[in-house]
Amino acid sequence: MAVWDDVVGQDRVTEQLSAAARDADALVTAAESAASGAAVGGGSMTHAWLFTGPPGSGRADAARAFAAALQCVSPDKAVGGAPGCGFCDGCHTTLVGTHADVEIVRTDQLSIGVKETRDLVRRAQLSPAGGRWQVIVLEDADRLTEGAGNVLLKAVEEPAPRTVWLLCAPSLEDVLPTIRSRCRLLTLRTPPVAAVAEILARRDGIESELAERMARATQGHIGRARRLATDERARARRAAVLKLPLRVDDVGGCLKAAQELIDAAAEDAKQVAEEVDAKETEELRAALGAAAGTGSRLPRGTAGAMKDLQDRQKRRSTRTQRDSLDLALVDLTGFYRDVLAMQLHSRVEIANADMQDALQRVASASGPERTLRRIEAIIDCRRALDRNVAPLLAVEAMTMALRAG
Repeated sequence: MAVWDDVVGQDRVTEQLSAAARDADALVTAAESAASGAAVGGGSMTHAWLFTGPPGSGRADAARAFAAALQCVSPDKAVGGAPGCGFCDGCHTTLVGTHADVEIVRTDQLSIGVKETRDLVRRAQLSPAGGRWQVIVLEDADRLTEGAGNVLLKAVEEPAPRTVWLLCAPSLEDVLPTIRSRCRLLTLRTPPVAAVAEILARRDGIESELAERMARATQGHIGRARRLATDERARARRAAVLKLPLRVDDVGGCLKAAQELIDAAAEDAKQVAEEVDAKETEELRAALGAAAGTGSRLPRGTAGAMKDLQDRQKRRSTRTQRDSLDLALVDLTGFYRDVLAMQLHSRVEIANADMQDALQRVASASGPERTLRRIEAIIDCRRALDRNVAPLLAVEAMTMALRAG
């Protein structure tokens, strides 16, 4: 299996990255033959890349696949002889996250600060310990604070000879202009529904009918489709969100629906916390010397470390709740998009085919102009949340606007 197999529906991007990996392999091979260091540059290879694309397009998957191809030590085993065979030690350890010269950075916090970025920059100055390149994959470059972005800029401007930066962000506008101007841009697209369904069935063992239904429901969002296909509770919460348009006939219904939407996002965040927090807490207790599973007191002087972990978990919960609410609003937008397609007698495929009756009911009770105003109300709500408006107030204003249409 080549490293590109899980980069779904991005043939043009994988061709560019394969060519760059081939040139990178030639650079290192030539440098090793000459017993000198390899400077990044020449051909289609460069020292800094920016992967952009809509949520679910697989930006991080593409960056990790490229990192694996850069570390590939058996390109002759891959189709066409390009690096990225998927089987060698370089490819395998990169894809599972254990390669000594590949740092994959992702955050579940609201932002990435100066301290964390300085640590990355220091690492980027090191020569590869055993691999062919020192690779830094920053999956959430859009969450860099302004100060952190300025710290990163210096490293991108003056990279070490064998260091490659792979930055991921939803769009160009999410990255400082000074950074993006020094990166080679790769723009990913939303993958086709059929391609997402295929990878869910092949990679995750999901029944093909369910995989196709969830891929269509999320309009090609790979991560979201996988979550819905593997988590019955997530599917139930989504179904509840999509019933909201039928419940905004009066003021009381609007306010109740808004509260339930907020509660559903909180429940989603709580589920994530239950899956992660307990494990993190137990691991830290063990590292600090407390007996595992006994609830014994922590050694003296370690309470600060536990408090730091709890603070990080609270910030992650806030971020998760905000992300869950945003996904609910995306689902709601998809519902009205289907309504609009029906009203305009469009040939666009309906995403929520399992809600045909509800879609038809809303479509027949209004016109396209009203549906467009409702979609605009949801977009306004998302913008308000980005400006840190209190979530309940923002959602209540949205549900009232949905009623008024």
